[in-house]
Amino acid sequence: MRLPLGTDTVDISLPDCDVTVLDRPGGTPVDPTAAAREALDAPHGPPLSTLVDPTDDVTIVVTDVTRATPDGVLVGAMMDRLPVDREQVSILVGLGLHRPMTDAELRDGLGEYADLAVNHDPEATVEVGTVEGVGDDRVPVRVHPLVANADSVLSTGMVEPHQYAGFSGGAKTVVIGAGDGALIGYTHGPDVLSRPGVRLGRIDDNPFRATVDRAGDAVGLDFCLNVTKGPDGILAASAGRPRAVVADLAATAREALSVPLSDTYDAVIGGVGAPKDANLYQTTRAFTYLVLGDHNPVSSGGRVVVPARLGEGAGEGTGETRFYDRLRTADDADALYEAMREGYDPGAQRAFVVARALRDHDLYITNAERPDVVEACPMHAAARVADAVDPGSRVLAVPDALNTLLVEA
Repeated sequence: MRLPLGTDTVDISLPDCDVTVLDRPGGTPVDPTAAAREALDAPHGPPLSTLVDPTDDVTIVVTDVTRATPDGVLVGAMMDRLPVDREQVSILVGLGLHRPMTDAELRDGLGEYADLAVNHDPEATVEVGTVEGVGDDRVPVRVHPLVANADSVLSTGMVEPHQYAGFSGGAKTVVIGAGDGALIGYTHGPDVLSRPGVRLGRIDDNPFRATVDRAGDAVGLDFCLNVTKGPDGILAASAGRPRAVVADLAATAREALSVPLSDTYDAVIGGVGAPKDANLYQTTRAFTYLVLGDHNPVSSGGRVVVPARLGEGAGEGTGETRFYDRLRTADDADALYEAMREGYDPGAQRAFVVARALRDHDLYITNAERPDVVEACPMHAAARVADAVDPGSRVLAVPDALNTLLVEA
């Protein structure tokens, strides 16, 4: 079998094991440019041309390098519909607490619009109001000045399975991507993440998603253009009101990515590939998506094996650093999980959910350029997938673990 590894693939042979390779329903890929234009022609709510005045200053918040969003295509489609001059448009890269994008990455992702782009700085934000959180909480919403001061705020996004929001996209690109530690820390804190509705693939009755959507209202996100993808490429685009866009594309994604399953396996191999396998922070999504989804396919005492490049090591942003510091200083997964239930800094939440999964299952990272980063944590590194799987194991291979929804059969 062949699994993704960086921008390439790796061949895996397990002749002594009983191997099942998962196959998703998938879907028919579409041309992203044509799909974006069609979505703008039939938006959820008023068309873009009527929402923006010719005198408006416009900010478009786009995704960063950790998302495989065709941002240049989406920005171009919106620019063609905006009744403003190019000089009135700013593009803000929604980093959240991730590292800034390089000039080369901006050119690659945004093409002719790269010169309009600014990397978000979570230390330089403006408060635009407060929103209701869970219970009686009120949460401050602070965003980059380019968002706070814009007459019209637009966004791109990728609606794909997300551990906390159910599906990413919609208001999340703006309020998390262009936000500060306050909202990020609250929504990613143990009180919210421990709520039963906060789960992979669920947007209804999800406190995380609901808080993010209310924050989008406070920011004044007027319009978004999002896409979703399947095994072979972009499946659909949707435009207009953020909540409706996410619901629309999440339905498409569920149909393409859901696999009913009842069995469990000694080892589950999760494929990641670029851009997510650039660092440990993003790579561990495969582990938690598999173990903490609707159906956990790993037997008691079983393991998850993930081939990943890890060219950036643990990761270079504030969130990645906090995540790694928590894991590399942990005595064991149980102690780390219990300690983090008391709270943690924004960005460290991925260590919290990884610790939760590590209490029940081992994680092996293979083929990594930085195995030392893995071994510093309560995880295991191996040169090859075959070295991480015991002979005679029942094995499930999930070639695209971040875009597969395992549901109870």
